[in-house]
Amino acid sequence: MRVLVVEDEKRLAAGLRTGLEAEGFAVDVALDGTDGLWMAREHSYDAIVLDIMLPGVNGYRVCSTLRDEGIWTPILMLTAKDGEWDEVEALDTGADDYLTKPFSYAILVARLRALMRRGAAERPAVLEAGDLRLDPAAKRAWRGDTELDLTARELALAEFLLRRKGDIVSKRDILDHVWDYDFEGDPNIVEVYIRHLRNKLDRPFGRASIVTMRGAGYRLAADGG
Repeated sequence: MRVLVVEDEKRLAAGLRTGLEAEGFAVDVALDGTDGLWMAREHSYDAIVLDIMLPGVNGYRVCSTLRDEGIWTPILMLTAKDGEWDEVEALDTGADDYLTKPFSYAILVARLRALMRRGAAERPAVLEAGDLRLDPAAKRAWRGDTELDLTARELALAEFLLRRKGDIVSKRDILDHVWDYDFEGDPNIVEVYIRHLRNKLDRPFGRASIVTMRGAGYRLAADGG
């Protein structure tokens, strides 16, 4: 899923980007609050990792502004401070969760996934479409009782399609959520990965779950094909 990291410590921001991408997330990074606020307004994200102490506009202001404008993207706030009033202010300005530096990377990833599931029936812990199942946290997928051997990018694409099962998703939607905003490669990479998924999810099992909607994009059958 697509995550925005707003963090002014360049080394930490780079580490978060690398680590989250290894977990299958598409990641954009903003190094100050002003850019972070603009990106959160202009683009669709599944979650935001937001530092509190930022140049330009601090994290509290970024969060409260987004909420005031009706943007309810889940927000996980980060801070170097360690005090209950900082946590209270973070949550009161509209953050969904709070993590104090230094933090466990495993906990950060688990909390991000929990935020993506929270309060929405279509975000269960294990995604399903018929006998096709995918566990985003464990990074594992199955067709019936058979576990599928998927790369990190294939898992990310399958996760996005499962979260939008039954809906038509455009190539642009897929690029925005499975790759990232800065992707400048050949957009036909989507077709390549769709073909990879069909070869692993469908053809060995006599299924046709991923349908090409000519001129519109792709649709994963809600019943798994």
